[in-house]
Amino acid sequence: MKILDGLELAGYIKERQLKQVRALRLSWRVIPRLAIVYTGNNPVIDTYIRLKKIYGQDITVEVDVYNPSDSELISQIETLNRDDNVHGIIIQLPLADQSQTAAAVNVVAPEKDVDGLGLQPMFIPATAMAIDWLLAGYNIELRDKKIAIVGNGRLVGAPLNKLWLSAGFDVSVYDSKTIDLAGELKNAEVIVTATGIPGLITDYMIKYGATVVDAGTAAEHGKIVGDLNADVRERQDLTITPIKGGVGPLTVTALFDNVINSARRVANIKGQQDI
Repeated sequence: MKILDGLELAGYIKERQLKQVRALRLSWRVIPRLAIVYTGNNPVIDTYIRLKKIYGQDITVEVDVYNPSDSELISQIETLNRDDNVHGIIIQLPLADQSQTAAAVNVVAPEKDVDGLGLQPMFIPATAMAIDWLLAGYNIELRDKKIAIVGNGRLVGAPLNKLWLSAGFDVSVYDSKTIDLAGELKNAEVIVTATGIPGLITDYMIKYGATVVDAGTAAEHGKIVGDLNADVRERQDLTITPIKGGVGPLTVTALFDNVINSARRVANIKGQQDI
């Protein structure tokens, strides 16, 4: 078994990001700032927000959390859009009122939409980028491979499919409408699963020697679990993400890469104005 350790890769990228932020602060007097807008009340999501705040502190990116009421949500985002000191805005999902999700993510200014969830994204969504980085970092060749993405959600499946199709890869997406998921997956050499259904992917669905990335997250008995059944991890022939430390650490890293790039765009504009 070969483990795809996202935590190790994230450490290397984090060092590079710290240097980039230091340069922005010292050379351009630009302090990268991320605004997290959240209206829900979920312990799992609270953990994710806390991790983002800690990561921001580590690389000296300012992270502010806003908790507007449902009625104030859109006006809060519009205020942050107008704030020149804010370089990235994310709508932490799920919202308390999920009927507001589309309106909320679409009102975020494209140049600050570091989650890449709006109608005109300028950035690749963080989890999709993280999965791409993870496989590239471990020299997993995707060209000429049969790739399966399980789940077509806005955070992982859909953007990852778009990213890999644009790169010319052979990608198929499967979701709740797929009739014979096991039969389809048995042909795949690379499987990425992101459904949030614990234990959905079992041993007999996966061909010998496959690469498996579990990007699913769900809360079960107070713990965060993925889509893979326990019997998958008993296999010794797979290249696979660990139970913890696979995609997650790189997702946070990728998000902050987008924030830094947004701040660099502002620095470049300032530089042009100073000429």
